[in-house]
Formats: sequence, C-alpha cells, structure tokens
Amino acid sequence: MKRVAIVGAGPSGLSQLHAFQSAANKGIKIPQIVCYEKQSTWGGLWNFTWRTGVDEHGNTCHGSMYKHLWSNGPKEALEFADYTFEQHFKKPIPSYPPRPVLLDYISGRAEKAGIGRYIRFNSNVRDVRYDVVKAKFTVTARDCLKDREVIEDYDHIIIASGHFSTPNVPYYDGFENFSGRILHAHDFRDAREFSGQDILIIGSSYSAEDIGSQCSKYGSKSVTIAYRTKPTGYNWPPDFSEFPSLLCVKNDKAYFKNGYSKKIDAIILCTGYKHHFSFLPDDLRLKTENRLATSELYKGVVFNPNSAMFYLGMQDQWYTFNMFDAQAWYVRDIILGKIVVPDEGSRVLDIVTRQKAEERLVDGQAGVCYQGAYISELINETDCPRFDVNATNRAFIEYIGHKKKGIMTFRDNCFESAITKKLAPTYHTCWTEAMDDSLDSYLKK
Repeated sequence: MKRVAIVGAGPSGLSQLHAFQSAANKGIKIPQIVCYEKQSTWGGLWNFTWRTGVDEHGNTCHGSMYKHLWSNGPKEALEFADYTFEQHFKKPIPSYPPRPVLLDYISGRAEKAGIGRYIRFNSNVRDVRYDVVKAKFTVTARDCLKDREVIEDYDHIIIASGHFSTPNVPYYDGFENFSGRILHAHDFRDAREFSGQDILIIGSSYSAEDIGSQCSKYGSKSVTIAYRTKPTGYNWPPDFSEFPSLLCVKNDKAYFKNGYSKKIDAIILCTGYKHHFSFLPDDLRLKTENRLATSELYKGVVFNPNSAMFYLGMQDQWYTFNMFDAQAWYVRDIILGKIVVPDEGSRVLDIVTRQKAEERLVDGQAGVCYQGAYISELINETDCPRFDVNATNRAFIEYIGHKKKGIMTFRDNCFESAITKKLAPTYHTCWTEAMDDSLDSYLKK
C-alpha cells in the first residue's frame, strides 16, 4: 500500500484529507496517510496565538493571525460546496465573518468527516529527503510533546504548509536608530496596542489595507501608508495619508520620496511573505514568486522537478478554501492512478502557457476570472464537489466594487450563496462599530 505524507493541517491540508476521505467513503482503497501538524490543533493560520517569534516548543511561530481579524472577502466566495455555512450554523449568517466564526466552520466540516485520525498534532517536520533509487521520501519530524524524532518513508509528499508565515522584511536607512517599534505584519497581534499613535505602514496590499483599517478602527491617531508603485486608490478616512516610497527614518521622523516627512510612533511592515520551506532541501524546495500561475508547478500542484511531490495553495489567491478542494481532489486522483501526469516537457509547457496568460491580465477582475477558470478546469477532471464558479466570480467582482466605494464599509454588504442561492442577512452592527468579534456576539440575532 502506498504511503502519503501531508505537511500541514490548515485549510489546504484539511482539503487533502477530505479528498481522500471522500474516496474512502465511496469504497475506494486509499493510501496510508499521515498529516503532520506542528500546532496542537487544525486550522493553520486561522488559529490565533499571542506568541511571536517562537512557539511553546521553541519552533518558529507559524501564525500570522491577529485579534479582531474579519474576512476580507465575502464568505460566499470561499464556501465549501459540500458543507455550507447555513448547514454548519443551522441558519443563514452575514457575509463577512470574523476569525472565530471561520475557524468554527472549518472545524465543523473536519469533525463531520472524521479526518482527525490522520493527523499527528504537535509534530514539526524538520527534514525531507528523496531517495531516487528507492523512489521514497524520508520525513524526519519532531514529536514536540515527547521530544523525540520520528523518521518514516513515504511514496508521496504533499506540502500544505502555506506561504503566509515567513515574512519578507526589508531594511530602510535609519531603522536601527528609530525610537519606536518596528514589526512585520506576521508579528502584529492587536490594533489596540497602537491606540493614540501615529502609525506608518509600509506596503499597499491586503495586509496593509486591513491592518491600517484595524488601527484606525481601534483608535490610532493617524495611519500613513507608504507605497512602492502606486497608492491603494481607496477612499480612506481623514486620519489616513498615502505617500510614495519611504526613503529613510531619522529618530522619530519618516522621510518619503515626494519630499514629505512625518513624525511617527511605530512602523508596521506589510511587505509580504516568502515561499520558504526550511525543512526542504534545495532539490525539493519550490521556488516561485507570489503569482496566480506559480513557477515549477504543473496544473498549479505537481512539483515539476519531482512529480511524486505536490504543493497545495501556493498561488496568489482570490479563491481560497474551494480552490484548495479543487487542488486536493486533483492530487488525490493522481496518487490513486486516475489521472496520468505527462512527461516533463509537457509539464513545463503547461506552466509557461499559464504564466503567459497571467501576464496578459489587465486588472483584478480579470485575475478573478482567470483563477475561477483554473478551478473549473481541475473540478471538471475529478468528482470534487461542484459549485457555480461564474456566480462566485461575479461576487468577487462586486466585492471589488464595494471596496472602491468604501474601504471602511465594504464588509457591511451582503451576498448570495452560490450553493444555497440565499442572500445573506445584514449584520446587526456596522463593521467600524463592531468591537466584539466573538462567536457568540456574531451569531446573536
């Protein structure tokens, strides 16, 4: 019997377990599966920890989650086709849930499927090697509770550890003498820490938008966004400013490319993350930019240098949970022998073709449709639970319009589920005034 290792029990790793369990439920013989998870529970980045730097076992802290995070896209765009929000919560809920609600939803599906038996929690993968002669992957993991190494061989390995945990940290002249705090978004935990302060955010993508919004919501004095290429283009509140690139910092003042300077109290680096896999040797390590069509991955999942190895969720993402499902079912069917992986030349051509198509995209709306078409392609080759991709594309495009209209109010809108066809109810409090993001507060009528 084949043996399969999965690294990570976050949303993409759980999707892979659901895919195998779905096959087993239909009477198909599946491989022996071990899913390694360094945290004590599933959910990946949707778990919150107050820790930064290292975890309780001395391992690098994986989590980038912070308090009061709400979904930055409508839940209808990530809903599982075989497990709706209404099915889980026994009633329709609003379109923008906070973190505890989404984690509860992910957990509910996993509990219903009974996939926890495949997961080794508190198990940190330290090293992976591939033996060409034996055609086996050797995985070395540390059992953090027993403080011992476990070494096992597998026929396939699936990397589902995500790519939002190793921060990209740039340096600017004067950082070492700055009188305030400098941190990356990876270590941001609570916007209330910056109440009454003048905050400088470096970067202009999703984390910059959201952390800036959070700081404003929870009482920062002002928020300045320093962008590298172009401003965000959103209609920010009066306490926001956008300046071109930061040049340097001198004591407590930041100096910008346009000649402006400003006194600041803290700097938050929203400068993205690296595809970094410290447990992998060079010959097994994915090397790609953060883009919709990843380098080195045939069909976005098969590692081209070694087609017995797979990566999930490594793309820049409009879609998330439902894309992970589509990828997981596709990988499962390769391992089960239902899908044949072509020769290396054909795999290279697939990657090049996808990347050239991505380079022709003109805006975010085109990117949504591009990724939606990719998901449809994978789903059509498997028995992955289906959903209306075109309807989901339209939801994303509508959401883009809402953000342009009001970056602080877009979460107050409602969307129709592509699965149940029901319109979500309006939340009882507008987002800027909703300070309690607990599960109980969110679900109350």
